[in-house]
Amino acid sequence: MARQERALRTRRLILEAAASVFDECGYERATIGEVVARAGVTRGAVYFHFASKRELAQGVIEGQFEAEAVPERSCRLQEFVDTGMVVTHLVPIDPLVSAGVRLSVDQGAEGHLGFDAAPGWIARLERLLVTAGERGELLPHVVPADTAGLMTASWVGVQLQSQRFTGRADLADRVATLYRHLMPSIAVPGVLACLDLAPDRGARVYAEMVAARGGAEAEGAVTREAGEAGKVVE
Repeated sequence: MARQERALRTRRLILEAAASVFDECGYERATIGEVVARAGVTRGAVYFHFASKRELAQGVIEGQFEAEAVPERSCRLQEFVDTGMVVTHLVPIDPLVSAGVRLSVDQGAEGHLGFDAAPGWIARLERLLVTAGERGELLPHVVPADTAGLMTASWVGVQLQSQRFTGRADLADRVATLYRHLMPSIAVPGVLACLDLAPDRGARVYAEMVAARGGAEAEGAVTREAGEAGKVVE
């Protein structure tokens, strides 16, 4: 078990190093050597987990979906908003998310990767919209797949614009503006009036997620300690 945990930590360390390299250099100019240097591991350790630079890039993109989903709400459209706002909050601070965005829009990487992060985000948003429709939160004309695709494409465009003009300093404000324009076209009035679309929504929800994760980890530690104590008594 300890060996497995070390392997998982090493894999995560490599992915984070690779993400920072891809985010700064793009796919074409990124090198395994730079990933090795930043991760502080051997080249053999990198190749133990990832057979090629392509697999590293694929791991970075898939790493975005390993994190837990946003907290469940009674309103599924709030979860829809929260998902995009939390990602918005993470882009400047989480190398996996930031690099995943760059790799997804890096035209030089397109032929090497063969896929991007967009389908995963579209599927996640579509599931939330389908449930929102079943709960009567959507206007009758809304097609979940179409709205999920439009939202994902719009978010990427807003992110690129923010990165170009302000280095992402105003990303949360721009995405909040996007939601303020989109949500009236899909949400029934009663639900729309209750939605929190503030620019700091992502930061607040993420803080809630971190607090919940910390509580769960503390509870797990207590359980493990109790188990170890029981073994000693036996």
